[in-house]
This record gives sequence, structure tokens and C-alpha cells, in this order.
Amino acid sequence: MQILIATSNVHKLKEITALLPAKMQTGEPFEYISLTDILRLSLPPETGTTLEQNAIAKACYAARLAGMWALSDDTGLEVDFLQGRPGVHTARYAGEHADAAANNQKLLQELTKALPPQRTARFRTVACLADPLGNTTCFEGILEGSITSQYRGEHGFGYDPIFVVKTTGQTLAEMTTAEKNQISHRAHAFKQAADYLYRLKK
Repeated sequence: MQILIATSNVHKLKEITALLPAKMQTGEPFEYISLTDILRLSLPPETGTTLEQNAIAKACYAARLAGMWALSDDTGLEVDFLQGRPGVHTARYAGEHADAAANNQKLLQELTKALPPQRTARFRTVACLADPLGNTTCFEGILEGSITSQYRGEHGFGYDPIFVVKTTGQTLAEMTTAEKNQISHRAHAFKQAADYLYRLKK
């Protein structure tokens, strides 16, 4: 059974597929493909006001056009000092075409006056699985932490070098992929999706 992972982000694709099952409970294997495997398909702009809306829109769009099950996600970084920003704008916080370095720089600048106890934050991921008919199931994962004042670590991507995990004191970028996949917001959401897929009956 083919499942379309509705992302063109190679880092995210690698994380997601590492969390998903190789086969169903019945023994039938899964084949995971990405948007880059379907050249005619690109996702619509993220116009939702919530992570749930964006995840559902991407999964349904991809499933309908590709004619197969699709799995998408939307992830937001919610910083308490900034009243929940960047939220749904996490990936493009410094502008529509901003890269991770620009996003991180903007966030750190906005937190210049925030004391350590005020820098609490969380990553939240909503994953959505959709079939070609538009039926959806959503899964949520949350990781609590805080924003550091300087970059730490060489792994990961995005905001990983400045997000300190509450339970470990490490940034996500200081963890290996295996360590991150044990505790991350995306891991929590996609492990739920993995259990659902494993038990799925076509």
C-alpha cells in the first residue's frame, strides 16, 4: 500500500518515515513516497489559522490529486513571551521565503528583553491522515521547552539549535536523530499515526 507523505522537506521526510511502520498488521507492506516522487503535485499555500486546518488541507489536497492515502503535518513553535507566536507562521516567520537562519535570528531578537523564566515555549505538531474521499484522522504531539539565547548543537534543522527540551536541558540540535525521535513533538504525533496505520484495514 502506498502512502504519500505530503512534504517536500527532505529533513522532515526522513524524520517521518523513520517513525512509520514497514507493514500493516495483516503483513501487507507500506511504500512511502514523497511529493518529489510525484512531480505534478505541489501543495497549496498554508492559509489556515490553526495547525489543524493546515494539516487537514494539505492531506486532503494531496490524497485527492494523487488518488492515494496521504499523510501531512503542520508544526508550530509557540513562545509564551510572544503570546503564542510564531505559531502557524513558524516556517515563514521572517518572511515568505525566509530560511531557518533568518527565522531564528528574528525570534532571538524579539526575545532580547525576555528573562530566562519568560522564554518558555513548546513545539506542537498536528499530523493528518486522509484518504482520497476526504476522510481524515488527526494526531497531536507536544514538546515543552524554552528558547535559549544562543545556538547550541549541530544536528536537526529549523529552530532545533535554539529550542531547549524541558526534560533534558539539551537543545534538539544537541540530540542525535534517534534521541530526538524518542521525545519530539513530531515523534509523538507520528507514533500515533504509525499505530493507526499498522492497524489499518484497506
